[in-house]
Amino acid sequence: LVAASSNVSAQEKAGKIRIAMLVKSLGNGFFDAARDGGQEAAKQLGDVELIYTGPTSPTAEGQIDLINSLVAQKVDAIVISANDPSALIPATKRAMERGVKVISFDSGIAKAGRLMHLNPSNVALIGEKQIDMISKTLKGKGGKIAILSATAQATNQNAWIAAMKVTLKKPQYSNLQLVDTVYGDDQSDKSYREALSLLRKYPDLKGIIAPTTVGISAAGKAVVDQKLVGKVFVTGLGLPSEMAGYVKAGSVDSFAIWNPIDLGYAATYLAYQFVKGKAKGTAGEKISMGRMGMTTLDANLEAAMGLPFTFNKSNVEKFAKIF
Repeated sequence: LVAASSNVSAQEKAGKIRIAMLVKSLGNGFFDAARDGGQEAAKQLGDVELIYTGPTSPTAEGQIDLINSLVAQKVDAIVISANDPSALIPATKRAMERGVKVISFDSGIAKAGRLMHLNPSNVALIGEKQIDMISKTLKGKGGKIAILSATAQATNQNAWIAAMKVTLKKPQYSNLQLVDTVYGDDQSDKSYREALSLLRKYPDLKGIIAPTTVGISAAGKAVVDQKLVGKVFVTGLGLPSEMAGYVKAGSVDSFAIWNPIDLGYAATYLAYQFVKGKAKGTAGEKISMGRMGMTTLDANLEAAMGLPFTFNKSNVEKFAKIF
């Protein structure tokens, strides 16, 4: 496995800060978009060379080999989306002992193996965003809504649902009534059946929120199949490539997910701050992410990039080509 590097002469490399973006695997549209964001940050900063690399299949072993190879190449920083939170720690610790600044993004390394982790968003923002989208779709008129989640045990889903319930207590959402929460176990067929049963059980249902990429597309399909477009709207977290058809059909007005371009940009910008000594990696520290604004490290040295990015008919086709 060889780290992909551009053919730049030694003279040109002199004075350049070399930041490696090590992704879960190559050939993944989400990470290709993150690379584009990283290149945007490198261009904006001016003195950065971005090395984009990843194993051919998403394994911790493949990433460990590449970490060792990047350390040997004397890169200044490694920005990594980890295939395993713990398995990479010995390799990233060795890298940091050699002066390489290691930060994780998207999928984290445990605290011992990195200077900070950049989450695409945080629980409160994700909960807030989904309620805000359904409220806007219903033009503030409110009505009955239901949640279609993944498994009943999914930690992140449950945290997002709890945050949605907190958001629903805000006065501006008082006309939204949450009538049910059901679980499709992140299986397309089960999620579809659960969506159908919600539509039958609540004939006056106005919206379904699915904080899962599997659930949101299943619910979008159920609304189209039941000829309820314009009566029931679906929102939540989804992938543009899977949701474009439902946006076009009208069962989905808007949905959200993290924009991988912004994520790659922010992670590269943060790595630069560490290399330049402008960031130390301490709890409570505020660090610049360039055009994405400032972020603050929590006690676990994690930070959130911002609100999930909204997709609708104005931009979904463009992003559907990416991920």
